[in-house]
Parts: sequence; C-alpha cells; structure tokens
Amino acid sequence: MKLGFVSAILPDLSFEEVLSTAKSTGFDCVEIMCWPVGKAERRYAGVTHLSVGEFDQAAARVVTQQVADSGVSLSGLGYYPNLLSADLLESEVAREHLLRVIDAAALLELPVVNTFVGRDPKKSLNENWPRFLEVWPAIVKHAESRQVKIGIENCPMLFSEDEWPGGKNLAHSPAVWRRMFEDIPSDYFGLNYDPSHLVWQVIDPIEPIWEFSSKIFHAHAKDARVDRARLNDVGILGTPLQFHTPKLPGLGEMNWGRFFSVLGEVGYTGPVCVEVEDRVYEGTLDGRRAALKQSHDYLRNYIPSWSE
Repeated sequence: MKLGFVSAILPDLSFEEVLSTAKSTGFDCVEIMCWPVGKAERRYAGVTHLSVGEFDQAAARVVTQQVADSGVSLSGLGYYPNLLSADLLESEVAREHLLRVIDAAALLELPVVNTFVGRDPKKSLNENWPRFLEVWPAIVKHAESRQVKIGIENCPMLFSEDEWPGGKNLAHSPAVWRRMFEDIPSDYFGLNYDPSHLVWQVIDPIEPIWEFSSKIFHAHAKDARVDRARLNDVGILGTPLQFHTPKLPGLGEMNWGRFFSVLGEVGYTGPVCVEVEDRVYEGTLDGRRAALKQSHDYLRNYIPSWSE
C-alpha cells in the first residue's frame, strides 16, 4: 500500500507546492483535485490543482516530469460533483467534465479517477435508479475505452438542508453498491472506499471489505466521532452533522489496526489517502499542514514507508 493525501485541503497551493508538501511530509502519493476552474459551492469542492479543460499529450508530459522530479506519485485524479442532479444542465456539465478528467488520467497513465454517482435528494432510491442507468453505463464504457477505473466514494452527501432527505450520492451503503455493480458489471467500475462514512451510518466500516475487495480501487483515510448524547437528542432522522464530526485518523471511532489488517488480507495494495475534513485544523495553512503531518505519522504505524 501507499500512503497519500487528498489535495483538496490545500487549495491555496499550486500543483508543484502540493507535491513538495507531500514529499517533505513523508507521503508516497497524492490524489489530485481536478474541478473546473471557478467558485466552489460547498466545502472541499472547486479545488483545481490540475486543469483538464485543454489537457493534451504535451501537457501530460510536463505533468509527468513534474511528478517524477517531486519524488512522489499520483494515486489518481479526483472530481466529486452531482452527476444525477435534478438540474439537468448541472448534471450535463459535470458529465462532460468527468469525461475530460478520465481522458487526462489516461494521458497520465493513472489507474483511477474518483468521483460520486450523484443523486436527486428529493427522490427515493428506486426513483433515482432509471436516471442512474441512463447516465452511468456510457461513462463507464468511456472509462473502459481509456483503461481508467472509476472509484465511487461512498459519502452520502447528506449534510445540509438542500441535501435532505436522500443526500446527493446514491452509493452510500453495501446494499446499494451490490445493486450498482450487478446492473453495471464492469471491471472498471468500483469504489473509492472511505470507512468514516459507514461509521456514522452505524454500518460496520470493515466487514464490507471482504465482499467488495475486488471493487476497492482506492481508499480514503478519514475518521468520524459520533456524539451519542447528541444522537440521543436528535435521533437518526437528524441531519448527520448534528450528531457526528469528521476527524483526523485516530481521533474518532475507527479501528485502524483492524482496517489495515483486513485490507492487507484481501490483497489490497493500492493507495490510502488521508482526507482532512477536521475543522479544528482548518483555520490556517500551517494548521492544515500540521493535520497532514499528524495523520501521516499516525498512519505510518500501519503503512510502513518501504511498502510497495
């Protein structure tokens, strides 16, 4: 396995500075954010460390050299919009940009692009499913043609009132993953596995690794603390941020020893990238760098630096 981080936490740094930060902190790799250039509508979105709008072979050669010179690697490219938005223009813009991200990954010879499936939060799972089957098979075929895998992160995107009650990402649970992979049975369609999102849903964050081992293309390392007193007050029908808090690895409820033990047993050898969303550290660039350093040092107990 390789230890990395998600570049979204460093929006004020350039691509080269992100790579330099990774190297100086001791990370092996970075998941690079590839949002369209422009203003973000939510936290951790809208970060563009690699612009893919006019990306071609010449640009790929430049990036490849920058990566080689840095001494770290890229775990993949990341872009996390709502591809099944009820706003059809938003959905189409996201689809077109995702295809460009996949093309850029192919030019860079990267193995994976990470994203969300998307969802209309006002509709049920079954009501969303026809649209999922309308939009996603063509995207997966495009990825297959470029030999780039798609890793769907399992975040429900259910944090604010406009995402209530269904969230903005269908792929939140093992039951949904099973259905997705049965309906789109491709070796290029899988998971960017983030255990923290299972913690606050009261799902065992480790047990699904056994069933979905062949579908885990990439992984995130983020922790979550569930406040039982708040949960007792608002119940499971409260919005999730009323009773849980994203934390750095080791500061929440995850059993990281068991997590990495099972990942290793199922044969996973890919990247595990720290995703910093702990607001305690977000106030300054120094604080965010400190969060990366703390996470790196903690997780090196489970991914030694010589690991391949």
